[in-house]
Amino acid sequence: MNEKPMILIIEDEKDLVVTIGDRLTAEGYSCEAATTGPEGYEKALKGNYGLILLDIMLPGKNGFDICRDLRAQGVQTPVLMLTARTQTIDKVLGLKLGADDYLCKPFDMEELMARIEAILRRAELSREPAGPALSKEILQQKRGREVYELFTVDFSQAIIERDGEKIPLSAQEYKVLVYLTQHPNEVVSRETLLNTVWGYETDTTTRTVDVHIAWLRKKIGDHDPFPRHIHTVRGLGYRFVP
Repeated sequence: MNEKPMILIIEDEKDLVVTIGDRLTAEGYSCEAATTGPEGYEKALKGNYGLILLDIMLPGKNGFDICRDLRAQGVQTPVLMLTARTQTIDKVLGLKLGADDYLCKPFDMEELMARIEAILRRAELSREPAGPALSKEILQQKRGREVYELFTVDFSQAIIERDGEKIPLSAQEYKVLVYLTQHPNEVVSRETLLNTVWGYETDTTTRTVDVHIAWLRKKIGDHDPFPRHIHTVRGLGYRFVP
């Protein structure tokens, strides 16, 4: 039986930290906690965690900035955001910055545990070379820099270069771009992207794919209603045109 991973809780509500920590311990997880943004960021940057539970409203450094900076530093530890904000734009922003999922406060502890298990399950699937998900071998192929009409991508660093600016890709944006560029001019369905990029089938919907495509388009310089590289094929999915 595999040992359950360490979970980092970055949350300034100490009572909530205790409640979550007690439940995680009861479920067989080990956990650490940080109650300020800077402390949480440093722990996440240096520690070996299987998952980060990240509050948005934190003293010193908010959760959005922590998530963005971790991804920019190459930290791909799964992030589940805990937020009292219910606006769609806040949820979209969290996904755009590299979060894997979000849960609005107040939440049911059973739902929290289910989401934790789902994230850890798909993280484990993404580490397996077999199956439909993108394998490490595929992701680590030496593709280096590739130049397209609107942008240049450095696959070795997961960075988009456009108009003299270097723009980091989140883990999921990177995987989407890897898959699309490996299948140029092919129609790729949303379901295919869910299975190959996320590598799991749970309550995550194809809307998640649309959100990541929208932010990826923005980073590479595609603009509606006539994007240059990532085309929407109505009712079917997306096509990458080099």
